[in-house]
Amino acid sequence: MMRRGSTHDSLETVIAAASAIASAEGRVQPVSVQPANKGPFATAAPWTSSLHDWRSPNRYVTTVGTMVKAYLRYEPRLVFGVIASVDSNISYDSSGKHVLAGALDSVAVWDMKKGTCSKYLSPSSHSSYSLAVTSVASSPSTSSSSIASGHADGSIRLWDLDAGTCEATLNGHRSATTVIRYNHLGSLLASGSKDCDIIIWDAIAEAGLFRFRGHRDQVTDLAFFDSAKKLASCSKDKFVRVWDLETQHCIQTISGHHSEVWSLDVDPNERFLVTGSSDPELHFYQIKNMAEEIDSSNKWDLLKHYGEIKRQGKERVATVRFSKSGNLLACQEAGKNVEIYLVLDEAKAKSKAKRRFKRKKEKVLAKSAGVVENGNSASAPSVPDSIGLEPGVLVSDVFKLSQTLRASKKICSIAFCPVDITKGTIATLSLSLNNNILETYSIEEGKADKKYTVELQGHRSDIRSVTLSSDNTLLLSTSHNSVKVWNPSTGSCLRTIESGYGLCCTFVPSDRYALVGMKTGTLEIIDVGSGSCTEVIEAHSAAIRSIVSVPDDNGSAGSSFVTGSADHDVKFWEYQLRAKPETESKQLTVKNLRTLKMNDDVLVISISPDAKYIAVALLDCTVRVFFLDTLKFFLSLYGHKLPVLCMDISSDGDLIVTGSADKNLKIWGLDFGDCHKSLFAHGDSVMDVKFVRNTHYMFSVGKDRLVKYWDADKFELLLTLEGHHAEVWCLAVSSQGDFIITGSHDRSIRRWDRTDEPFFLEEEREKRLEQMFELDLEANENKYAPREELPEDGSVGVPGKKTRETLTATDLIIDALDAAEDELKRLEQHKLDQQVGKADEFQPNVMLCGRSPSDHVLHAISTVHSNDVEQTLLALPYSDALKLMAYLKDWVQNPDKVELVCRITTVLLQTHHNQLITTPVAKAMLIELKDVLHARVKECKDTIGFNLAAMDHIKELMSMTSVAPFRDAKAKLMEIRSRLSRDSDEYKRERKKQKKSNKLVQT
Repeated sequence: MMRRGSTHDSLETVIAAASAIASAEGRVQPVSVQPANKGPFATAAPWTSSLHDWRSPNRYVTTVGTMVKAYLRYEPRLVFGVIASVDSNISYDSSGKHVLAGALDSVAVWDMKKGTCSKYLSPSSHSSYSLAVTSVASSPSTSSSSIASGHADGSIRLWDLDAGTCEATLNGHRSATTVIRYNHLGSLLASGSKDCDIIIWDAIAEAGLFRFRGHRDQVTDLAFFDSAKKLASCSKDKFVRVWDLETQHCIQTISGHHSEVWSLDVDPNERFLVTGSSDPELHFYQIKNMAEEIDSSNKWDLLKHYGEIKRQGKERVATVRFSKSGNLLACQEAGKNVEIYLVLDEAKAKSKAKRRFKRKKEKVLAKSAGVVENGNSASAPSVPDSIGLEPGVLVSDVFKLSQTLRASKKICSIAFCPVDITKGTIATLSLSLNNNILETYSIEEGKADKKYTVELQGHRSDIRSVTLSSDNTLLLSTSHNSVKVWNPSTGSCLRTIESGYGLCCTFVPSDRYALVGMKTGTLEIIDVGSGSCTEVIEAHSAAIRSIVSVPDDNGSAGSSFVTGSADHDVKFWEYQLRAKPETESKQLTVKNLRTLKMNDDVLVISISPDAKYIAVALLDCTVRVFFLDTLKFFLSLYGHKLPVLCMDISSDGDLIVTGSADKNLKIWGLDFGDCHKSLFAHGDSVMDVKFVRNTHYMFSVGKDRLVKYWDADKFELLLTLEGHHAEVWCLAVSSQGDFIITGSHDRSIRRWDRTDEPFFLEEEREKRLEQMFELDLEANENKYAPREELPEDGSVGVPGKKTRETLTATDLIIDALDAAEDELKRLEQHKLDQQVGKADEFQPNVMLCGRSPSDHVLHAISTVHSNDVEQTLLALPYSDALKLMAYLKDWVQNPDKVELVCRITTVLLQTHHNQLITTPVAKAMLIELKDVLHARVKECKDTIGFNLAAMDHIKELMSMTSVAPFRDAKAKLMEIRSRLSRDSDEYKRERKKQKKSNKLVQT
């Protein structure tokens, strides 16, 4: 069988003859490029099978006189190993049963009680790490399963938690979203970003309402005042601002912090607002009650400074949060501690203030009495006038430090459970740690007990090596303190074995055992079935960098392996079975056969599939090739400028590829050691490279976060796979080449599957060039665009932003307007022809799909997402805007389109006001639209008012017939059901006990 990619003389003769005959007969027709045949290994047609190895995962597609090679695409299929990202917060859902945590570009929904992930909410686009989740929030409404996630590209996604689907994508921020908060009803959503802006979104209509501008640095936290319809925001510019949602402007700016304000929160009763910064104190503010105004210098101020409480820790505040009931305040520092304060009610606070006042009064009187006894009455201090007055309640009387919770690692985020599930506890608090762990604590009086921990589903640090079993059913991964065995098909963790810092690993033949090379130089033998370490062998005196099995004659793993270490040694080992002294069973052990001394640190080892050569990469940037049987020197491969970090030999033994810290891949011939090609492969060090078995295709990974797919015969880049959020350390390719596994510094393990979708090299090259061109174009636009002036203090702006989707929607609307205008002209001409008597039957334009011109334009603008309507209309030229306004009087007759017509009219009038008032044609149009639009809006308003009144009436009737208020009816019903279920369970247990006692009596 010939090597893949070579030509065949007889085949070329047949193709040329067929082409000549077809041309002579005049039957040459263009043949479209289509896949030849499908299957797990999509190969060429039977008569072209001699062109390449039948195992090749790609195919040749034939056209008349030409031959085009089609490859099969690899796409992301599975991501596992990440429990909670460091850059995202955590939140509970409205039921309190699940914790929502950002897991790179997905939102993981964790059942803390079971310790399992219920579902992953992942965007449909797997383009890049710009979709990393940076903030998560859940709607507080118990009747809603909506959650929101903010991403690193500034977008916000609304999810239906029950269905697990993305309902809408909101684009408005120009930088990463830093915080998301819902209001009490879940109807409004506020988001803050690194672009210093705050956007208020309508979560029901899935559209932006307005943008608040005024902060001069990143917005760090937000909080709604639902009763006053206000919003509080804090920023790294050291200011706290209060915004009025009705008048849409800033009504109060609070200064006084000496450093960045990192978090704020409002208690559920809306009595206090607390802010946390790098200052050693927590700042508290009283919230003005609209019924009883607090004395203030400005009657419009909502907040009044109440006092400070000195914190126990020295680190800056990361998060402050009140519990759902408002009886606890948690202050999370940027370290390992969470300070928990008790929030006393009004009666207890007054009682505490009276006791403090009484003690102070007694001290003053005792001091004055002591001075009088000494006979110095003239110098006796006078009793203050305030002693006889009513004591005032200070902030220290309301907030009392209860305890300090200390975690094992640095805390990233905290979240209170909205429902008190466990009896006898004050609240339930969950933490996300920076070592990929979720913990849940039950807070009691003076203590906190750990209830649940989610840690088995991921490593504590980055993935250093991965390897697949011989049948591809098991995956082994190593990290700094453990070895994990995974199911690569589902991503579930099967075994976790405590170990040292594993740098390399491999499965032993039969897959019952595995070998792990440690950073300390020891070699651990892992029993995969029992999940235990059976033996630790002192193999080397320095870190073991590589473990490679020696293949048998048939190419499968043999009975020996080789290790390479930083102690300059390459050791050859043999598997042995040794009987256990306490049992009759046998366990695996290894024995050192021989050692090859090198003159520098050994970084990586590779053995040819025919077990003829062994290649050793050294720290001196060279690769030495030896005969495996005699260990005699054969070749020296030099040319890399920095050390070779990875290499692999193809299945036929013809090629060896090396990847280096100099960012290059070099392809060598193993017969003469000549360099076939040097490829600039990655933007940073190449960390691993592997050939697909029985082919000359290879995968490489690097510190630039990319996975790349190459053709080593054509020296071409085939695919670039994006998805990892940090450096990719390791790579494993399945024996059939149908999927690959990659492990990264972001603690994720990703599986990429080969699909049946073909792609062609030229098309992929054009796509990459287009992407580069678009990136350069955007960079130049941003570079030469006029700088935006700093917004006015507390100004309001448009919520959306211009995107590719809005520009595409604008083009579609312009096309629809042009098509509708042409159709109207044809109709007018047809009417004129009818009057003359020359007209035939009118044939409508098929591009309008049977719709009238007005309906066709309406259909085009109705397909635009609600959040993108403003930006789409802003891009319309004035001439097209006039055409669009001509259709508004027809659309407003439809009750369902009144809101859309109002939005279109408002945007167009605000944008083109100066041109409209100077255009005579627009005057009559606007006058007509004014009368029609006002009447239709009034009708809709009356209908909504009637429906609201009817619902209020029904609510009153139901509240009169029910013991609980209408708003608490659902909660009351759930409480009754839970009590009945507990009663039934207790009844069943009593019956079982009674039956057991009766049986004992009978016996």
